[in-house]
Amino acid sequence: MFTKESQPGIKTLFWVGIAIFSMVLDQRTDYLQKLRSTMVTPLVSIEYAVSWPLQAINNLSIVLSTQKALVKENLQLKSDQLLLKAQVQRLLAIESENNQLKALMASSTQIQGKVLIAQLLAVDSDPFINQVTLNKGTQDGTFVGQAVLDANGVMGKVIETNPFTSRVLLINDSHSGVPIQSTRNGVRAIAMGDSYSGLLHLINVPQTVDINVGDILVTSGLGEHYPAGYPVGQVIAVKKTPGLQFASIEVRPSSHSDRSRQVLLIWPNVDVKANEAINKAISEAFKDKK
Repeated sequence: MFTKESQPGIKTLFWVGIAIFSMVLDQRTDYLQKLRSTMVTPLVSIEYAVSWPLQAINNLSIVLSTQKALVKENLQLKSDQLLLKAQVQRLLAIESENNQLKALMASSTQIQGKVLIAQLLAVDSDPFINQVTLNKGTQDGTFVGQAVLDANGVMGKVIETNPFTSRVLLINDSHSGVPIQSTRNGVRAIAMGDSYSGLLHLINVPQTVDINVGDILVTSGLGEHYPAGYPVGQVIAVKKTPGLQFASIEVRPSSHSDRSRQVLLIWPNVDVKANEAINKAISEAFKDKK
C-alpha cells in the first residue's frame, strides 16, 4: 500500500534532491556552466532559424517604407523644381518687360506729342495675316489710322477700335503700305508688306534710282498716318534684272513685331510737353501691370 501510493512522492523528492544538488554543485564548481554552454549551442542555431523569417520580414518592411519615403521625397523635389523653374521664367518675363519699357522710354523722348504705352493682348493666328490686338481702345483716345511704334521703329497702324481694345495692322502685312525716305539721299518710295516672308518690298522703284544695301529707311511723313522721321527698316537686298523697269528691293523692318509686348500709340499733332507725355505713359503702363 505504501509502495503504490508513495511513488509520486518519491519521484518528487528525487527530483527536488537532484535540483538542490545541481544548485549546490553550480555554486561550488563550474561543471554545470560547461554543460549549459554545450547545450545552448544547438539551441542558438534553432533560435536563429526561427527568428530569421521575422528579421527578413522586418528588413523588407524597412526597405519598402524607405523606398516609399524616397519616392515621395523625389516627387516633392520634382514639384519644387518645377515651381522654381516657373518662378524663374516669370522673373525672366518680368525682366524682359522692364527692358522693353526702358527701351520705350528712350524711344518716346524723340516723340513730340502725346504718347500712350499699350500692351499686346492677342496675335492673329492666321500665318498670312499680320495683325495684333492692343489693350487700349476709344476710351483711351485711340482712333483708326493711329500710328503704332515699338522701341525700334514703326510697327503698324490702328485699323479697328472699340471701347477697350484696338486692332493693329502691322507694316509687314500684305495690305500695309508705308511712305518711306532714305536717310542717305532722301529718295522716297512706298514700302509694302509681305505676310509670307515678314519683310518689306519697295514698289515701283526704277532701276536707275540710287538705293543700296544697308540704306536706312524712315517714314517720309507724306501719308496721313505715319509722321516723318521714324525708323521703318534697312535695305537687305537690291536686285536689278535687265529688261525690267523696276528693281526688286527687300527691306528688313526695324520693329520687332514678333517679340515686342509693349508698344507706343502716338498723337503727333497733339501739342503737349514731351516729359509730361512720357511720365503719363509710364505711369499708365505700370498701372496696367498691377
